[in-house]
Amino acid sequence: MQLRPKRRRRTEINIVPLVDVLIVLIFFFLMTMQFKTLSVLNITPPKLETAGKQKDYDVIQIAIDESGTLFYNNQKLDAEALRVTLELAATQAAPDQNVLVLADENAPLKYVTLVMDECRLVNLEKIRLQTR
Repeated sequence: MQLRPKRRRRTEINIVPLVDVLIVLIFFFLMTMQFKTLSVLNITPPKLETAGKQKDYDVIQIAIDESGTLFYNNQKLDAEALRVTLELAATQAAPDQNVLVLADENAPLKYVTLVMDECRLVNLEKIRLQTR
């Protein structure tokens, strides 16, 4: 016969493994989360005066209208004249000269790729594309 009642161990919840699991989950969600738009982040980015802007004399501009007509500095060109003009521009240009291709949104892709290919053939590698 027992005179003393048997003492039960007090039940405990070990919090350390729970905290570890929560930290791993938070880390996983932060690493896999994609912020595709700034509206998701709910922030207002600062305004920069010089971001994405270049002076006109630093850029070779080639425009393509919706019918596929090529323009170099507002002068109409055909494919052969474009090659000669780009060769001349490449000899006078700096090694890191930028080329801006202004293409109409309905311009045929073959003309855009033609301009990009001609630029690369004369070693003008920095090509940017802008649609109107």
